[in-house]
Amino acid sequence: MADGLIHVVDDSTSFRESLRLMLEASGFSVREHHDGRAFLDAITPRPCGCALVDITMPDLDGLALQEQLNSRGIDVPVVIMTGNADVPKAVRAMKAGAVDFIEKPFVLKTLLAAIAAAQARLSVSPSVPDDPQLASVRVRLSDLTGREREILEAVVAGHTTKTIAHRLGISPRTVDAHRARVSDKLGVVGLSNLVRLALAAGVVGR
Repeated sequence: MADGLIHVVDDSTSFRESLRLMLEASGFSVREHHDGRAFLDAITPRPCGCALVDITMPDLDGLALQEQLNSRGIDVPVVIMTGNADVPKAVRAMKAGAVDFIEKPFVLKTLLAAIAAAQARLSVSPSVPDDPQLASVRVRLSDLTGREREILEAVVAGHTTKTIAHRLGISPRTVDAHRARVSDKLGVVGLSNLVRLALAAGVVGR
């Protein structure tokens, strides 16, 4: 993992520089791109490494960038970096093919785990069968209550906790409690893992 190339795509110069220093200290090679357009101009049809992409850049944000990569057939693993308010967009980016999303500010351990997931994507052949964990998740989905399934589908659709609470007529704390039980039942930790596995298991956002 330490020999990997990481593309950092963010419109904040200071953030890119601090992230580059963090990554280089962990043994990575880093290329900086000041926005999505610059990344698209620099990337090749068969790119090396993976990309850390901010979701809220001007002109071409992380979601639009992911869609552009898809339309051009450029297969580079993308990890979305987001603030709390941008989680719905991050979920949409994952539906478009992003590997993971991490919320700013993040610690080194979280960053390295996301990069490891992106690099694992590089080593997986399209012919490899489903992860055995997915079969287990599909079985566990049947154990969810009606309300838990409803909330899971709303999360996969990219709705915020407040939006879900308003639509269902319950408190945000109750939504979070249901979501925590869903994660426990499915055996996953973290919102990004919950969304990724739910999507892979065929859960449709509503």
